[in-house]
Parts: sequence; C-alpha cells; structure tokens
Amino acid sequence: MNTTRTLCFVIAALSSYAALAYRLCQARRSWRDSAYRTLIATLLLQCLTFTMGAFAMGGKSLFGVGNLAVLVMHLAAVAFCVSAQIILLRWAAADEATVRMTRYWLVSGIVLDVLLTALFFIADGPGRPTSDFDGTSEPLMLTYLLVFIVSQAVPCVAIYRQCGPYARMTDNATLRQALRLLSVAAVVLFLYCVARTVNILTAAGGVDIGAWKVAASVFSAAGIVLLSLSLTNSSWGPSATRLLEWSRTYRTYRVLYPLWRDLYEASPDIALEPPGASVSDLDYRLHRRVVEIRDGWRDLRPYIDRTAGGAERPGGPGGEASEELRQAFTEAAQIKQALLAKRTGTVPHDNKDAGDFDDRDTDNFSAEVAWLTQVAAAYSKLGTAS
Repeated sequence: MNTTRTLCFVIAALSSYAALAYRLCQARRSWRDSAYRTLIATLLLQCLTFTMGAFAMGGKSLFGVGNLAVLVMHLAAVAFCVSAQIILLRWAAADEATVRMTRYWLVSGIVLDVLLTALFFIADGPGRPTSDFDGTSEPLMLTYLLVFIVSQAVPCVAIYRQCGPYARMTDNATLRQALRLLSVAAVVLFLYCVARTVNILTAAGGVDIGAWKVAASVFSAAGIVLLSLSLTNSSWGPSATRLLEWSRTYRTYRVLYPLWRDLYEASPDIALEPPGASVSDLDYRLHRRVVEIRDGWRDLRPYIDRTAGGAERPGGPGGEASEELRQAFTEAAQIKQALLAKRTGTVPHDNKDAGDFDDRDTDNFSAEVAWLTQVAAAYSKLGTAS
C-alpha cells in the first residue's frame, strides 16, 4: 500500500514539475503579467507539496526534525490551494471585488498555516510515528488533521462553484476549456478530501478499511494531474485542438481513399494534379478529394442503376440500421455496380444521367464530407469494385 501511495505522490510531483517547466518557458514574454507570476508561484507550491509528500513516505526526518516533511507538505498544500483560488479570481476579473477576495484568501491561508504549525508542535508532531498522520484518536493530532482537510475541501468547493459561471462569462474558448477542466479537477480533489476524511475517522475509531485507504492517494494524484493540465491549458490547448482537428481530417481523408481511388481509376481526368502521398496542407487535399469524388460520381451517372440496392448485399447494414446508413450503403452499391458497368460498357435503362447527388447540399462542405465519409465507409465494407 505504501508503494502505491508513494507512486501517487511521484506522479503528482512529476505532473507538477512538467507544468512548471512548460510555463517557465514563457517567462520572457509573460513575466510582467501578475497573473503569470501568481501561476508560477502556484506551480512551485504544488511541486513543493508533492515533493515533500514523496519524501515523507520514505520516513526520513527533514533537517533533523521528525515529520517536518509532513508539516511542510501540509503548509505548502494550504498555500497552493489559496494561490489556485487567486488565479481563478484573476482569470475572471480584475476589479475591486477581486482585490478584496484576494486579500481574504491570503489572510485565510496565513491564519490556517499558523494554526496548523501551532497544532503540529503542541501535539508533539516531531515525536510521533508517521502513521499517526494517517489517523489517530489523540485529540490534538486529530484536530490538526481535520483542520488540514477542511483547508483543502473549502477551496475545492469554491473553485467548482465559480468555474461554471466564469466559463459562461468568457468569450475566450481556451479559457473556457481551462475552467471546465479546472472544475473537474476540483471535483476529483474534493473526492480526495472525502476519502482522506474517511481514512482519518476510521483510523481514529479503530476501524481498518484495508486497501480502500489508498483511494485518497489515487484521487489526489488524478486531481493534481488534471489541475496541472488546466493551469497550462492556455498554452497547449490551442495546439491540442489543432492536432485533434488535423487527426480527424486525416482520418476522413483516409476513409475517402478507397472510393476516390476507384473513381480516379475509372475517370483519371477528375484529378487536378497527380496523386501524391503527402499530407501537407491537408485541408486543401481533403477539399480536392471531395471535389474529385463528386466529379467522378457525376461521370458515372450514365452507368448508375437507380434500382440497385445495398442493404441486402453482403456487408450491408442490418434491418435495424438508420435510414441514412441504409441510403449510404445503397449509394455505395450503385457506385460499385456503375464502375463495373462502365468497364463493360453496359448502360442501365433506368440510370441517373439526368440526376445529381439525390438533392444533397453540396454547398455545405462539412455536411458533404460527413455524407461522403459514410458512403466511403459503406463502399469499403462492400469490397472493392471488380
């Protein structure tokens, strides 16, 4: 169990250091911004908290004082929560109310740290076994532990309550995403507080809950990873969004390939430029692929049998499939038969020579890509033309 708890502390510490290093790379252009400096201070406190946590799990004294690492961890955690709350206030606004609330959180953090320090030494924290910090029936130490948990739970609730309204207020999509991620982190860290409280009270009552004790460490590590992501979202968020959009575009581009390939082989003139494997300027290439599929489809109109179906063929959709999916398979089957008909020179009597894309809105590119992707997927399931 100690191994798992130590691993959770290490994961939390590593995510904190990674977030700090990522943000420090922007120091040259952002250092004059007070919100940025507050963020750096928050990440430093976060790193200190979980570094001390990992150190304390080793059972060694810090500067010759027993359990001092535990106290430093708790004091840094209080300061870290206060700093995170201040960051959220500065993200939301920069008015007198923000300044007033900032002072309130700073004073509260100082009072809590002083109180925890006093309780730690009055309860003889340096002389106690480290296991007492997991829970004990001794009143002063129990008070110390519960005060610490309250100092963590209250900011979690405050942050969660504020993130929703602040996210709705801002027009900045990246900040809105960061606030939503921060609200999730607050929920997970509040679950840590609940699990930690259960651990403390059950230990004080002499109840052994076994492996469930590790739940608090897991919630803590998960919450800190999410918090680290939310505090750096404004930097990596846009890049991640672009990467996600690129991957979706590339996936669509690849799905359309089998359909485009067979249409291109049947009508090479549809290609504006020679086919290539490069994915540079992917948006342009996807646009060209859609246009070329549309042109190749039009070239096949004299050979497309309107009466051909696809739902009944091997690989077609089941009887419970949606009407749109069944239509996609029908279109795919008609294209497949039309390619064969063009190669053999067979022109169906009831063809689509005077028709188009069954009234599909070809002016809406996104809708057309979505539809052609369904047709291309159905085409691949029905097999290549033969």
